[in-house]
Amino acid sequence: MNLSFRNRASKILGSGIVLSIVAVAALAASGGTRASGDKKDKPRASDRAVDSGTFGVFIKGQRVVSEDFSVRQENGNSVIKAQLKQTASPTQTEQKSDLEITPGGELLRYEWSNAAGGSLLVLPKDEFLVERITPSVGAKAAEQPFLMPNTSLILDNNFFVQREVLAWRYLAANCRPEGGNLQCQKGAVEFGALVPQDRTSIRVHVELVGKEKITIRGVERELMRLKLVSEDFEWALWVDGNDQFKLMRVSIPADDTEVFRD
Repeated sequence: MNLSFRNRASKILGSGIVLSIVAVAALAASGGTRASGDKKDKPRASDRAVDSGTFGVFIKGQRVVSEDFSVRQENGNSVIKAQLKQTASPTQTEQKSDLEITPGGELLRYEWSNAAGGSLLVLPKDEFLVERITPSVGAKAAEQPFLMPNTSLILDNNFFVQREVLAWRYLAANCRPEGGNLQCQKGAVEFGALVPQDRTSIRVHVELVGKEKITIRGVERELMRLKLVSEDFEWALWVDGNDQFKLMRVSIPADDTEVFRD
């Protein structure tokens, strides 16, 4: 899974490439007791903003990329959008992604594009997934099927809001309130995911490490630390249990990379 940031922003940005999020955030924030895939959850009729903001990506302490993102409920579905911009060109979008999933966790569509004209589209097909790759504007699209259920996660390269979605899914499905605290099942939980830019599927494991006090922009905060691992990487994620479990920080030690919410 090509998630390395060590080749700097020009390579990151220039190259070709579940469930209702509202329900997950609400259940996680209240320590919900229902499984994340419970299709008895009824979506609200009105649209609703769930989260929005910017993640700053730092390599060896230097900011190189900004990710502007939003998570909304629209017509009962969850819509997750993101745009990547180089720090040197903050007004120019280099990559963008648009993910839409149903309240039951099924993928409706995932679309990615870059400034050079390449694009990807992932759609459900007969309860599985198919990816359509268009290398440049006007080029003929090629298709690649994946024998993965349409409830599989999308964890594309360089989009950290998709890791927030993964954290919410883990918390809603595997944690519950107990004695005023959120208790999660012991051991790592496995999820299947598609990495569209790499045209591959992976297995990732998420585990709650515990609460930690860390300093972000000069302010000490107590956050929940999650461990995200696969065969090729190990990340640390910190979410704020006092603010709808929003993703606040990501650490990728192997790539000398840190990500912070602005």
